[in-house]
Amino acid sequence: MTTTIMTKDERQAFLEQPLIAVISIPEPGRGPLVVPVWYRYEPGGDVCVWTGSKSHKAQLLQGAERISICIMDPKPPYKYVSVEGPFSIEPVQFERDVRAMALHYFGPQYGESYLNDIGGPGGVTEDILIRIHPERWHTVDYSKLGPLPQS
Repeated sequence: MTTTIMTKDERQAFLEQPLIAVISIPEPGRGPLVVPVWYRYEPGGDVCVWTGSKSHKAQLLQGAERISICIMDPKPPYKYVSVEGPFSIEPVQFERDVRAMALHYFGPQYGESYLNDIGGPGGVTEDILIRIHPERWHTVDYSKLGPLPQS
């Protein structure tokens, strides 16, 4: 039987792509907050998300112990990586976090334009970095099943 589970190397290569992630944060008395985010992955380490310290995400994190994030490729054959675990919060670092994510997602030209639009380093002084410490990984790579049928 063919497995669709990614190896660690496949997972790390997948997470290097500029894909949009969806983060899930518990919200008391309701379903979880589920929103799209940019992320940065440290191979063998944490999945990091940058957000504003006054955002709804940041407020909900104050009462949470664990969160989840799912990174997916929406084009067939579909692939995804889902991560669950505890997290920590720290001040965002402009070069390591903000600039790196902007250039990763927008490329050099649009990335620099975006950084100027948000005010450069001075525009993120109150922002935070959410570090998800993976304890559980779920992966799927449907390309392992072979070529897609031709219609």
